[in-house]
Amino acid sequence: MAKEEKPAQEVKPAKEAKPAQEAKPAQEAKPAQEAKPAKEPKAAKEPKPEKEAKAPKEAKPAKAAKAADARLRLHYKANVVPALVKEFGYKNVMAVPKVDKVSLNIGLGEATQNAKLMDGAVNELAQIAGQKPVITKAKKSIAAFKLREGMSIGTMVTLRGDRMYEFLDRLMNVALPRVRDFRGVSSKSFDGRGNYTLGIKDQLLFPEIDYNKVEKVKGMNISITTTAKTDAEGLALLKHMGMPFRT
Repeated sequence: MAKEEKPAQEVKPAKEAKPAQEAKPAQEAKPAQEAKPAKEPKAAKEPKPEKEAKAPKEAKPAKAAKAADARLRLHYKANVVPALVKEFGYKNVMAVPKVDKVSLNIGLGEATQNAKLMDGAVNELAQIAGQKPVITKAKKSIAAFKLREGMSIGTMVTLRGDRMYEFLDRLMNVALPRVRDFRGVSSKSFDGRGNYTLGIKDQLLFPEIDYNKVEKVKGMNISITTTAKTDAEGLALLKHMGMPFRT
């Protein structure tokens, strides 16, 4: 049998063509920017006035000359040092012994009963030394002496430099010669290391003290500390400086 013929496929209608896109309107031309006005030329800068010439500074006054050394210090440098170098044969001038400091001490055990005595002692010691002293306190309590720890029992001052030399000058040339029947101080009061201690029974030996204002006579200890290594060097140092030792 003859095969049945397949019906012819239906032809699909052609797709309708898409309408052409409408042309975009041309962008409007931007208006040309307005021309900026030309800048005005800057005015020429006025010349700055010349600075006035500074007046020359006044010269500073020269510093006051250093006060002259104490008389005893000058005597030590000019006379004592060469004499000690010749006597002991020091190879270096720095090895020559010198006075390091002087300590003055007044002990007042009676101040525990009368506090006014301490004020007088402090004022008198300040007049003698030319320097404000300090008050010494008890370090421990002693019932037999009615002494408690911290009570004021004395006053002391330590002198160095020109004040030290000025005090020694007054001590050796003014105060000690005023002692009645004075024959010189002992040369046996050295401590073995060239330091010398001297005791004075009356503070009225110093001309700075006003006799009318003294409530009670007070003694004092004067300790002269030197750089000498032996008593012989310390004795020679003080003797050349003018200490009136007993012969």
